[in-house]
Amino acid sequence: MDDLDNGASAQPIANGADTAPAAGLISQYIKDLSFENPNAPAIFQAQAQPAIDVQFNIGASQVADDVHEVVLKIDVRADIDGQVAFIVDLSFAGLFGFRNVPADQIQPFMLGEAPRLLFPFARRVLADAVRDGGFPPLLLEPIDFGQLYLQQAAGQQPTTTETGHA
Repeated sequence: MDDLDNGASAQPIANGADTAPAAGLISQYIKDLSFENPNAPAIFQAQAQPAIDVQFNIGASQVADDVHEVVLKIDVRADIDGQVAFIVDLSFAGLFGFRNVPADQIQPFMLGEAPRLLFPFARRVLADAVRDGGFPPLLLEPIDFGQLYLQQAAGQQPTTTETGHA
């Protein structure tokens, strides 16, 4: 054990300052949540399975020095026999802090990795809202946001951090 740990720090230190790149989640929160059940209570008599349309949008912006906000927007619309069963609009956000991260690495993190970190929490909020609206919980399948970002980056000119989409 003495050979492996000589008391030296694992972080690179230059002139007494920590220079290792780091990114971390500071906070996460519901920015906006709307649930509509416009045809209740009649819609609960329908026997058919709803047709569900789910749309995602990812936005990112800088809110302070070394702090960025990522907003994962999820819009869901469920229809049964041509009638709206429910509509959910969720904007779930997170604040991410960066230290010593090269500028060209921030956008890939914000549009690929950050949504991956936020998604499980947004998924739970969405499932709870649908369940609380009187329907079975809507459990979205995991999404590979990193792969979506790579596909978008390969097919388009680089986007700004203000309007990234997945």
